[in-house]
Order: sequence, then structure tokens, then C-alpha cells
Amino acid sequence: MKAINEIRREEKKISRGDKTRAEILDVAVHIASAEGLEGLTIGRLADELDMSKSGLFAHFGSKEELQLAVIGRARDIFVREVVEPALETERGINRLLAMLDEWLSYMGRKVFRGGCFFMATAIEFDSRPGEVRSLIAALSRSWIEAFQTEIDYAKSIGQLDRSANSAQLAFELHALAQQANFAHQLFNDANAIERARSGIGNRIRACVTPVGLRALAECSKRKVAMRKVAKIRRSASAQAGRKGRTAKAGGKATTLKRKSA
Repeated sequence: MKAINEIRREEKKISRGDKTRAEILDVAVHIASAEGLEGLTIGRLADELDMSKSGLFAHFGSKEELQLAVIGRARDIFVREVVEPALETERGINRLLAMLDEWLSYMGRKVFRGGCFFMATAIEFDSRPGEVRSLIAALSRSWIEAFQTEIDYAKSIGQLDRSANSAQLAFELHALAQQANFAHQLFNDANAIERARSGIGNRIRACVTPVGLRALAECSKRKVAMRKVAKIRRSASAQAGRKGRTAKAGGKATTLKRKSA
């Protein structure tokens, strides 16, 4: 019994430690997106979190370990905010556009304080060899390759012209989104995101086939239908809420009448 209690205490300790580490990384990732990974020191983070440096060292033994953990946390957020929603769309041209649209939306919503985390850190570390640069490069490359994979698939099912150069198209689409982030962050250009969407649409239209156009039209119809269903549900929920509040208010009024009587 004693051994079981000790194990439980240890599990709670680990759980608390993981929670604290996650909370530290949530703050660190926003600082790094705006001020750079190099500006993210143990001391800077300790001040922001009102923690001791020794407490932070218990979670991250070195500055590089902290930087790598922050990149890992940024990746998890990117997957949640961009990749997972895009994966709900059917494969091919629609998923390709969903990936780009979710990425642009994430930039526009400023999920990270400094815009797209990976663009900011890529510029910061593009000429600095080491583990940090290698991880940023690997994650950034995998995103471009994901575009190319979806382009290849769209070509294989006849949605895009088979003569289109997949690597070149992926490069151009990625570049349009990068420029949107650049203009949105540096120039505070409110139109940058929509300009990128327009450019992406133009580039896709240059190589889409009749099959691809039908797929886009069908996907658009489904989205409209889903939005209508969502609107009806929100309306029904709001109506139920109003009825509940009215019934509650009526009950209070009856109670007051009884008390006054």
C-alpha cells in the first residue's frame, strides 16, 4: 500500500511538472514569435512569468533546450490551428486550398503575437548552423512538401493539369503566403491576406481542369450547406437560452409574489 501511495505521489508530481512546463512554453512561444528565439533567455522568461531562474532551469537545462522546446510547442499549435482543420477537407485541390486558407487565417488572427512563428524564426536562424536551425528547416520543408504532395494527388485524379510542375507550383503558393505574412506584420497591411488569397486563386485557376472546377464547386456547395446548418443550430441554441432565461425570470417573479403575499 505504501508503495502504491508513493507511485501516486510521483505521478502527481510529474503531472504538475508537465503542466508547469506547458504553461512556460505557452508564454515563451509568443515572446519568441515577436522578439526572436535569441531574445528568449531564461532571465527574460523568468521576469515575464515571475519565476526564479532556478525554477526555469529545472525544466530547461540550457538556452538551446528551451529554444527547441519552444519550436516543438509552436509546431503543436500550428498543427491544431492549421493542419487539423485542413485535413477535414477531401484530398486534392480542395485540401490544398484549405491548407493555404487555414494558414492565411492563422496569420490574420495573429495566433502568435509576432505573426507566423516559423517564418519569423526561419529568417532569424537561416544562416546559423545547429540543432535549432535544423529543426526549423525540417518543419518548414515538411510544410512545403505537404503542398507538393497534395498537388501531385490532385494531378493524379485529374483536378490539375498533369503538365503543371508540382515543385514550382508549391514554391509559388508558399511564396504568396509568405509575402502576406511579411506585409501584414511589417506594413500593417490590412489587405495583405486577401491579396494572397486572390493570387493563390489566380495561380490555381491557371492549371485547374474541368474536373477540378467541379470538385471546387461541390466543395463550395457543401460549405454553404454546413454554414446554414451551423446558423440554424446557433439560432436554436440562442432561442433555447432565451426561453430558459425567461422561465427562470418567471419563476423568480412568482417566488417574490408569494413572499409579498
